[in-house]
Amino acid sequence: MSVKIISRATWGAKPWDNDPRSDGPAYVPLSSRTEFFVHYDGATPITRTGAAVPRAIEAQHLAQGWAGIGYNFVVTQAGQIYEGRGWTRQGAHCPEFNVSGIGVQIAVGGDQEPSAAALAACRALYDEACAKTGRTLAKRGHRDGIATLCPGPKLYAWVQAGMPATGYTPAPGGGGTAPSTPARYQVTINGLVYGYGAKGDHITAVGKALVKKGFGSHYAEGPGPTWTDADTECYAAFQRSLGYSGADADGVPGESSLRALLGTLPGKTAAAAKATAPAFPGRDKFGPGKSNASVTQLGRALVAKGYGSAYKVGPGPSWSEADRRSVQAFQRAQGWTGSDADGYPGPETWRRLFA
Repeated sequence: MSVKIISRATWGAKPWDNDPRSDGPAYVPLSSRTEFFVHYDGATPITRTGAAVPRAIEAQHLAQGWAGIGYNFVVTQAGQIYEGRGWTRQGAHCPEFNVSGIGVQIAVGGDQEPSAAALAACRALYDEACAKTGRTLAKRGHRDGIATLCPGPKLYAWVQAGMPATGYTPAPGGGGTAPSTPARYQVTINGLVYGYGAKGDHITAVGKALVKKGFGSHYAEGPGPTWTDADTECYAAFQRSLGYSGADADGVPGESSLRALLGTLPGKTAAAAKATAPAFPGRDKFGPGKSNASVTQLGRALVAKGYGSAYKVGPGPSWSEADRRSVQAFQRAQGWTGSDADGYPGPETWRRLFA
């Protein structure tokens, strides 16, 4: 199937901020997109059809004070794809992932069954996103970004299964156009980082295991402690031997393939990692006029990570502009821009800072 997107003008979208003079949400280059988030509408099944679907979402989001519809695209049960914020505008669908993530709502709610047409359209949109960005985007459900039930059990299971679609054959490589270079993103599994540029004894262990299983043909030397394109190529060959294809065989480990290679997953278990990481104390602990131990804890972590140059003294318990600037520098280092790098920590900033 080809991807046909119904434009904002065609479905009757209102001007951004209900103001014809507004330029709308910030521009995001396609090079910043690394993830594809799937959402649903919530607890209530959707009975609307056609353009009534994005119009209803737009009305709700405008009432919440947003610039307009928050999703980049909306997919109906009939398989129609409606433009929301489009490819290059910052979304408003998952805090701290609105720059890196393209957010797509499949218009179902509650226990409603997503149609084959809706799933095929969403998968085609995903492949188009991979083609436009020139990389294999990570498949995410909304709950992978924040604590929420979205996108519901049925859609989340579909995302975890790799977003298969009846009657639709994904383009080679998991996207509309296969990237010209090996995948160069990273994943974290049990607290250990894998993928291009990752370093450590666990990287050497993966390389040695690949060689032992007969998948070391791309190594000119090594394997060594730094993940290179050779590791990616060797790992992709191993993934294909397991029956994976397309985006699921891009050479970046997932838990299942890594377990198949090594037998057990190295690093901390998810429970252990959660137990050792400090819990996010809440947004109300930070900002002008705030003074508490969490501000000190934040500042010390920023200094330890190398983002403390703004501090002339401290850090201490009283929130200051130095705290905000230090947090902002750390957020920008994650590739975030605009409101995602405002200098005020949220749960994802906190998680990455203390990882």
